[in-house]
Amino acid sequence: MTTALATRTVAVSSRRAALAVAGPLWAVVSLAQVATRDGFDLMRHPLSLLSTGSLGWVQIANFVVAGLLMVVGAGGLDGRWAPRLTRIAGFGMIAAGLLVMDPGGGFPAGHPEVPTTMSWHAIGHMAGGTVTFTALIAACYVLAKRATTRGWATAAAISGTALLVGDLWAMSGGAAGTLTLAVGAITAMLFLSMTALRSS
Repeated sequence: MTTALATRTVAVSSRRAALAVAGPLWAVVSLAQVATRDGFDLMRHPLSLLSTGSLGWVQIANFVVAGLLMVVGAGGLDGRWAPRLTRIAGFGMIAAGLLVMDPGGGFPAGHPEVPTTMSWHAIGHMAGGTVTFTALIAACYVLAKRATTRGWATAAAISGTALLVGDLWAMSGGAAGTLTLAVGAITAMLFLSMTALRSS
């Protein structure tokens, strides 16, 4: 029984470690590309657009790896719904990574501002992103409800709301909507990573 308990403890710790890495990894790799990819402007271009062009494979891999870490790491969270929602968000990330959006907004260089058509994989990317964002927002609110301290509940609620507001603002075509969406997504993902660290 002692051996079984030790094995389970190691397994849970490994899952939490995976989730703890997911958010920072995705944020750092994404922001590093924002700073280095020629022609990319976060005020106009969503982070998903980094998946296009000759270096697009970097962001595709970033989405897929972060998604896999979330799927694996979800099992390290306590409760019933937080693990499920985090796992769903992870699968959405994987789908959004594999189904690349169309070039647009003048990025990569030479592509038109507004694509004349939308490919099937771009539609799939939007669907995967919607699943991811919805599940991430819900997971943050579930964690806010289950929080044992007021400060942690507030942090969870702010994280979920940052993504909700950022997504809605971007969808409405608001100024710098791509920036607000990026801030919201990174905030929510980092909060899940901090939750994993706090639970370990």
